[in-house]
Amino acid sequence: MHIVAVLALDDVVPLDLAASETFARARVDGRPVYDVRVCTEHGEVDAGLFRVRTRHRLATLQRAQTILVPGVTDVDRPVSPAVLRALRSAAARGVRIASICSGAFVLAATGLLDGLRATSHWLATAELARRHPAITVDPNVLYVDNGQLLTSAGAAAGLDLCLHLVRRDHGAAVAADLARLAVMPLERAGGQAQFIDHPPPQTEGSLEPVLRWLEDSVDADLSLEDIARRAAMSPRTLTRRFREQTGTTPLQFLLRARIRRAQRLLETTASSMEHVASETGFSSATALRTTFHRLVGTSPRAYREAFRA
Repeated sequence: MHIVAVLALDDVVPLDLAASETFARARVDGRPVYDVRVCTEHGEVDAGLFRVRTRHRLATLQRAQTILVPGVTDVDRPVSPAVLRALRSAAARGVRIASICSGAFVLAATGLLDGLRATSHWLATAELARRHPAITVDPNVLYVDNGQLLTSAGAAAGLDLCLHLVRRDHGAAVAADLARLAVMPLERAGGQAQFIDHPPPQTEGSLEPVLRWLEDSVDADLSLEDIARRAAMSPRTLTRRFREQTGTTPLQFLLRARIRRAQRLLETTASSMEHVASETGFSSATALRTTFHRLVGTSPRAYREAFRA
């Protein structure tokens, strides 16, 4: 039977750990197809609200066909050299290894993700990229499948990843049965970009009044020259100041402000797409849909269905 070793480290995130139950519930012709074994280095770990005592140790990783690495609360906690050796050894034997949420930091510490694309919870992707520049970190997706090595975003995305692995192993029908059992879709529309909160950049510099004005003027048809006149600068100077103080250009800032306003309208009103487009400075509902999908990763309609209060 296919052994799934779930590696629980100190500060393990309980919700990530629970995602492994997906494999335990998988059935083909009524029979279980995975042997799920939660393992630890020393037999017990602190999970915050409780402690987890396990029957399996690191040696289980050498007998597994799949290793699941749940997230940890404290990504600054050093990973044990024994754990790193066990993961590297398993990878060298061709074992499939998948991380959930901040478990990507553990996998990254082994060096196995270097040169690959990976993801983590959107709150942690910038830090993952900073610590491990050899990894191409994608903050917008629910999970990344590199074949042998896989990474996912937060806890719910961990379930998406587990269903994806079951589908790889046993087909869509088995995975669909698990999705129904978990009362979740087999595939969610969009990536984690739709969950990222993009507050306007905070700046105490000379652009602060202009930024406030732009946030209040998302429904206006503004050009770079219009914004420059408001700021009493040349377009070139304005663009340079914007990059220095916000990290983006004036028109990209305005576009993000329009999308933020559109998200709020979709969350809090039943307004038509045409009205939302008009209120947020887009020339048409089609223009809104195209830009929204590009920046948020899903359609305005799907976003409304997911987040409407």
